[in-house]
Amino acid sequence: MEQFTEEQQERIVLAIQAAEARTSGEIRLVVELRCKGEPLDRAAEYFRQLGMDQTAQHNGVLIYIATEDHQFAIIGDQGINARVPGDFWEETKELMVQHFKRGDLVQGLIEGINHAGEQLHQLFPREADDVNELPNDIVFGNDKD
Repeated sequence: MEQFTEEQQERIVLAIQAAEARTSGEIRLVVELRCKGEPLDRAAEYFRQLGMDQTAQHNGVLIYIATEDHQFAIIGDQGINARVPGDFWEETKELMVQHFKRGDLVQGLIEGINHAGEQLHQLFPREADDVNELPNDIVFGNDKD
């Protein structure tokens, strides 16, 4: 069900890797065609399924997007939520929407990843002993759930 070309997937994964290279935080992207239910609820389901609530510092960020439904959500674990400004997630969404409205889904996702990564870098800088706790690949969701 890949929504993106191989080159686009590579650009997104490279953005995740670059963001995570500067932080102990973890960023994941889940892509589905259609959202079953509310986007925030769906994002929360994937957050748990992917073990993002199990990171050492509870500083995972998940971006969920349903491409055919034009819906998306961004959620962070309790460690990052306790430290980011109150409007941070809305600000991140607005950055992404600017690109989505121009039809550039990939750049919108990259901007969201970069913005979250910068905040993670500020709040959870990478330590010498940091390990990548979760894969950096794109998760293509199961639209049949």
